[in-house]
Amino acid sequence: MAYDLIGKDFTPPDIEAKVTGRARYSEDFRPEGMLFLKLLTSPMPHARVTNIDASEALAMPGVHGILTADEVPAFPEPQDPILTNEPMFVGQPILAVTADTESIAAEALERIRIDYEELPFTVDPLQSLFPGGPNARTDGNVANPGIDLQDFKWTAADFAAVAEGQLPEGQPAGEWSYGDVDAGLAEAAVVLDESFVTAGLAHHCMETRSAMAYWENGRCHLHASCQSQSFPVPAVARYIGITPEELVFIAEFCGGGFGSKGGGYPIMAVPALMSRKLNNRPVMMRIARHEEYFIGSARPGFQGRIKMGFAADGRVTAADLYIVQENGPTAGFNDWRSAADAVSLVYTVPAMRFRGVPVLTNTPPRGPQRGPGQNQIAAAVEPLVDKAARELGLDQVEIRRINAPDSTALYGANQSSVTSAHLREALDMGAEQFNWEEKKARSGQGNGSKVIGVGVGTAYHSAGGSGFDGLVVLTPEGKLHIHTGVGNLGTYSHTGTSRVAAEALKCGWENCVVIRGDSRNHLPWNLGQFGSNTSFTMTRSNWAGAMDAVAKLKEIAAMDLGGEPDDYDIGDHKVFLKDDPEQAMTYQAAALRAIELGGKFDGHEVAEDLNPMTKASAAGIAGTGLVGVAKDNMEHTGTVPALAAGFVEIELDLETGKYEILDYLGVADCGTVIHPTGLDTQIKGGAVMGFGLAASERHIYDPQTGLPGNIGLQQSGPPSYLDVPVMTASAAVDIADPQNPVGAKGIGEPVQGCAAAALLCAISDALGGHYFNRMPVATDMIVNAASGRDQSHRPLQVNTA
Repeated sequence: MAYDLIGKDFTPPDIEAKVTGRARYSEDFRPEGMLFLKLLTSPMPHARVTNIDASEALAMPGVHGILTADEVPAFPEPQDPILTNEPMFVGQPILAVTADTESIAAEALERIRIDYEELPFTVDPLQSLFPGGPNARTDGNVANPGIDLQDFKWTAADFAAVAEGQLPEGQPAGEWSYGDVDAGLAEAAVVLDESFVTAGLAHHCMETRSAMAYWENGRCHLHASCQSQSFPVPAVARYIGITPEELVFIAEFCGGGFGSKGGGYPIMAVPALMSRKLNNRPVMMRIARHEEYFIGSARPGFQGRIKMGFAADGRVTAADLYIVQENGPTAGFNDWRSAADAVSLVYTVPAMRFRGVPVLTNTPPRGPQRGPGQNQIAAAVEPLVDKAARELGLDQVEIRRINAPDSTALYGANQSSVTSAHLREALDMGAEQFNWEEKKARSGQGNGSKVIGVGVGTAYHSAGGSGFDGLVVLTPEGKLHIHTGVGNLGTYSHTGTSRVAAEALKCGWENCVVIRGDSRNHLPWNLGQFGSNTSFTMTRSNWAGAMDAVAKLKEIAAMDLGGEPDDYDIGDHKVFLKDDPEQAMTYQAAALRAIELGGKFDGHEVAEDLNPMTKASAAGIAGTGLVGVAKDNMEHTGTVPALAAGFVEIELDLETGKYEILDYLGVADCGTVIHPTGLDTQIKGGAVMGFGLAASERHIYDPQTGLPGNIGLQQSGPPSYLDVPVMTASAAVDIADPQNPVGAKGIGEPVQGCAAAALLCAISDALGGHYFNRMPVATDMIVNAASGRDQSHRPLQVNTA
């Protein structure tokens, strides 16, 4: 379908502020009388606070007070606390101190004396699962959403039953299966039985978790770094101990979240609670880079094992997957389950068994990071698909094409449906545009110590939700105000998806205003900006609100001009009689008429199925124009899959282990493209993160002391411009999803996973088929492999240097 706005580039309204530096992030605000807050964090991986002596600090001039765990709301374990007297990882906040300046607050921290009782700790899930092994918490070592905290151990026989380097398969905490897995493996021409490790790593958002809060007229005003806007409000209010109506939440800009700032998180409540304690004075909490490393959430690591069967033609016959997830000390996230779902879909596995256990560790708390579970498993399994292709004499692209899902594919434990899937088309498009056959012919070519390697990778992430609210207003000035609570993660999808409302109402974009970023702006209840859901979810929500406005335009026209609403159409900022377009009413006139009519037309009456937040927002703008407000009740069945393929060519130096990425292409199956330049940036930015996932980013923890070996950006290894290929391209299949009014679905997650997988495959290709079964693959590992030396780490070791 041809659109006036969808699929066209545009300049987002906030881009000028970002590129000129006028954009104000949470730590840029300076209200009168503002104080500064610093956190005192744990120096130990697990301990109990037995005594706090802050007398010397509180006696310092300029110090205004401290806030301890005993003064903040407490939540059921193993939830992440706001502050704690039993820290469970190095860097966990214990208390906060507030002073006139940051330097005074920092000095005050040095004068606070804390006595600790050291407690057992672990940084390796397998160590904790071994009989008698240490637990990360005093009350257990296994927990996850849906799994209660418990003490969970395997038997010594489980560990003794496997060879060195092979993952034991003790009792799982969760499992599912479908089909006859044993028969599928028995009939396979090739069966791979491989254990693997994927590293945990920090989110490393460029904007740290700084926040500023004050109280005014009984309401808490909180400026915080968050990638969502409406969605966090209930959780943040709960952390502070107030109702959502008592919170003013401002998150106009966000300098990176990657999933870790998708909703409310406990530490953002600290300045609000301190401000209330100090008679409502504004309090700024600036989080330092090393603090962000600890409290800023992390991607869970995996210790896994997969048995995967392939027929002679390359078709997957069965898969048996076991994942031990490094979960951090709190409930964590269900990456292990998402990983299994991804395997079932990406390879359309006809018979599959999944088992897993999420084990608590005394490392930073785990949360969803871009493609949680799906990207780790892509990095682990895609090189093994190449291994099968090599043994079967098949092309790397062809074996993926044979197994790629289409729109009839089934998904996960329940073998549920998908809305649309076009990975095969993405592979075909990529192979052509990347000149795969030509580049593959260069594989293995040498130039001194350097050798060419090529790789292809695929990945998946669920990418859409439904059931949220849309809210728009046609004003008497002829403007369309589109209210969106989706947040500002940096992809400008707050505005890209708002253009759907303009498309539905046939409004010129110059007459549209996007209202966002501050809960005082009367925003609707929208899903958070995470999980690649925004394109699918928010186009549906905005469409629903806009179509409610269209229906009201036609109803008003029929009242005033005669006939029935169905006799009317819209266009050129008018509602007109289909049979006689001269019989028309401008949007400005219709907005004035809506205010005269009141009731449902101007927002004084709304549907009962709306969220209370949306009802309150509609009430706040009632009487300002023609209000379109509706819940997205359009049909939605099945998972919305974002799928992506990446192609890469590298030149690897066998003597140094370093490589240069010569060329990269990412191809997205994201439905209808909303903003071409935005999509291009998403694919390329995701690829850069994928390169870090594959080859540099990781946690390093000393198993003897539990202390971290890396905390900063440089130490933890996110890619820099020097690691990015000069030639990077993107493409999109651009086939509409049938369950979205404009055909859109998300893509932000799998464009990282496919790039990570492609790079790992290219490294193995350059080494003639050496498979590390681990990520990241660092330069020393490459040198060891090329020279035939043993690696410095044990096969299943986690958090390695």
